[in-house]
Amino acid sequence: MTISVEGLAALAVEIQNGLSRSDRFSRMIGSIHHLLRCDATALLRYEAQHFRPLATAGLAPDVMGRRFKIEAHPRLEAIARAGDVVRFPADSDLPDPYDGLIPDRHELHVHACVGLPLFSGQDLIGALTLDGMNASQFDAYSDEELRVVASLVGSALNNALLLEQLEQPGNAFTLSNQRQSDSSEMIGESLPMQQLKKEIGVVAPTDLNVLITGETGVGKELVAQALHRQSARAASPLIYLNCAALPETVAESELFGHVKGAFTGAVHDRTGKFEMADNGTLFLDEIGELPLTLQAKLLRVLQYGDLQRVGEDRHLKVDVRILAATNRDLRQAVADGSFRADLYHRLSVFPLQVPALRERGEDIILLAGYFCEKCRVKFGLQHIALSAAARNMLSGYGWPGNIRELEHAIYRATIVAQADARNGDILLMPQHFSLDNAAELTAEVPPLAEALPQQNLQDATRDFQRQYILRALQASDNNWAACARRLEMDAGNLHRLARRLALK
Repeated sequence: MTISVEGLAALAVEIQNGLSRSDRFSRMIGSIHHLLRCDATALLRYEAQHFRPLATAGLAPDVMGRRFKIEAHPRLEAIARAGDVVRFPADSDLPDPYDGLIPDRHELHVHACVGLPLFSGQDLIGALTLDGMNASQFDAYSDEELRVVASLVGSALNNALLLEQLEQPGNAFTLSNQRQSDSSEMIGESLPMQQLKKEIGVVAPTDLNVLITGETGVGKELVAQALHRQSARAASPLIYLNCAALPETVAESELFGHVKGAFTGAVHDRTGKFEMADNGTLFLDEIGELPLTLQAKLLRVLQYGDLQRVGEDRHLKVDVRILAATNRDLRQAVADGSFRADLYHRLSVFPLQVPALRERGEDIILLAGYFCEKCRVKFGLQHIALSAAARNMLSGYGWPGNIRELEHAIYRATIVAQADARNGDILLMPQHFSLDNAAELTAEVPPLAEALPQQNLQDATRDFQRQYILRALQASDNNWAACARRLEMDAGNLHRLARRLALK
């Protein structure tokens, strides 16, 4: 069966009508998935030698958090280099990046695979991938028909990216005009992360000092990198200094530098972090651990922009923006007398609170997918997938160590799972993790015929509602508005119910 003219016309109308919506990419991929009758469909953005999923249909939710480096994925590399429709033979020996990532089909490999590179002029901006479990699933579609689809999607993607850029606050840069490394990207689309990204976009173009607060392991350094990257100082260096790792005897020299002979062991001049960051940004991590004696000298630099190297009388002028981070309550530290009130007010001109991972809901699965892909590349494995039970367990865990703990948990589970793996394919199961309350978190809802009445009706009803909403949310690609439509509920009522059920 070929693609009808009416179907292509409807696709074009649907794509253009959806550009103004926040779920524009999901609507786009949903229309294509339905029109071409795919088992799995993905819209990918190309940037810095990586493909980043913008929307998927028929794939596990953690795929949205994965970042596919093209040199590690031969099929995606072939699509990026082709410039035209790419049809992979059913018996191709090139590993498919989505093998094991189609829910309920972990034991099967994708059989039919078509890749469509997407262009803006001569520039590659993305790719559309079509996958099916039937080897001849896309044989009826001609290359010319698929080129029309690629042209429609490529044009819509380019317009959507431009629109997305215009929607950014202030003069904030976006990925489309300032590429970033994979390791510095802030993964997450939850409401707390959307708010944080909005605040970063507001303050980054200014020259205000920023105090970044949050628990250990939430990613405060990534926030500092985003602030610098989106600022007018982006072309100058971002200098990092961990105040907690500095012995008091060398802290002053690290910050301000010293001259030869200033103290025993000073055999040559040393440039301090402030000088290194001149015209750029200085990130002072764990600022709450800085000794009081140095806090006074730091304050002087912030007030007057001049400093003295240790052992030198003359003053040096520097132009530095300060980003500071701490997991301490600096207000309480001021009250306790361990932190200067005047320095606190100088640093916290624009405070940013980084949310804990347990507050970020669906971001947990996106981050898990991100770390799974990193593990796959690091250990040279064919595929790493998360079972549904493992996803439920990770979503329900409290993550006291935040993102750092999640990363380490994925790495440990991958190492443990390798003992059971075959041909480099790994499916992470709950038993591969060593979380404190894993047994509670992986408990599945028993079939009604086998369920025992161990709860009162009210609690049982709450549990059923919670599980049912979670399943509907997963089927809606973690989009609450789409989930409300699926459940035929008012979106506001669904949000309120989700909060009562501790889902948000």
